[in-house]
Amino acid sequence: MKSSTRAAGVTVLAVCLLGLPGFLSPVSAAEDATAEHNHEHTHDHSHEHGSDAESDHAPSQPTMNRWSLLGLYSLIIAAASLFGGWLPAHVKLSHLQFQLVMSAIGGLILGIGVLHLLPHAVHEIGRDGVDTIAKWMLAGMVMMFFLLRAFHVHHHQPEINADAEDEARNPPVDLAVIGHAEPVHLHGPNCDHSHTPESRLSWLGIFFGLAVHTLLDGLALGATMQAEATHSAATFVGVGILMAIALHKPLDSLSITTLMMNAGKSSTARWAVNLVYALLCPIGAAAFMLGVGRMDLGGHFVVGCALAFSAGVFICISLADLLPEMEFHSHHRVRLSIALLLGIALAWGIGFLEPAHLHH
Repeated sequence: MKSSTRAAGVTVLAVCLLGLPGFLSPVSAAEDATAEHNHEHTHDHSHEHGSDAESDHAPSQPTMNRWSLLGLYSLIIAAASLFGGWLPAHVKLSHLQFQLVMSAIGGLILGIGVLHLLPHAVHEIGRDGVDTIAKWMLAGMVMMFFLLRAFHVHHHQPEINADAEDEARNPPVDLAVIGHAEPVHLHGPNCDHSHTPESRLSWLGIFFGLAVHTLLDGLALGATMQAEATHSAATFVGVGILMAIALHKPLDSLSITTLMMNAGKSSTARWAVNLVYALLCPIGAAAFMLGVGRMDLGGHFVVGCALAFSAGVFICISLADLLPEMEFHSHHRVRLSIALLLGIALAWGIGFLEPAHLHH
């Protein structure tokens, strides 16, 4: 009982510490200035979120609640990331099991991008800004595409047992030799086959690419929380985007940790790098919310553009996970398709936790 109480106390303390920025005076002062600015102007904007919308909804979702929620979400995301870094040395999945997980999470991310982020963007900018939304969504897709092309950051599965011909055809970066269903081969400290010099450095490139990737995730989380908190009195905002990030984050951490194991890095080094990576998404979300919190009426346009950009990023991420399965896993097409549909259904179901007017 005492240990449980102590653990609960530590958790509450961590949440409070992570939510502390919400109590800082600059943010409060900025929002007070925004409210005063809105009060002095007429409500003649082309969409429904002028200053009157802010004055109507801001009191129901105080700043400190929003920042406390971000602190809680940060703990969840960090825990998911650290869990992914812990997996390679302790858990073994078959190739099919791993691809089923990938398909379900890919479906969830696709659903969040299309069913949540895009409607939020339209709600923030207004229906007259559809062209702007489309351009920002395209920008997100193109940026993520080049990020994937440059750093190969979205091949998650560790290497599996393969013969010499397969290894020669598929260098051990972090991509599984696709088409095999043998158990996953995790390269531990006693691994008895050699690795090329490139594999000892590849984790740096993957880490940099995934760092940019997770900062974009933070942008999506911050923009969604900002949008929902402004227009809703709900206790929890951004639940859908949180689930998508938290479920996907272990796969990214697994890629980094596996490559570091291949490069012979110590357990301490792997945990340190994984911890830094785990903090980047919350940092991105906090930076966005702090920046938008200092804006006045233009904040809605910025949030809308960020949501559209994030939708493009999420769609590209999901397709990068899903499309290769169409070519390489035709023998499991039914099970993988069902997993995909379950992920999309989960994203659709999350919509019922959000205000109805955000989807109309």
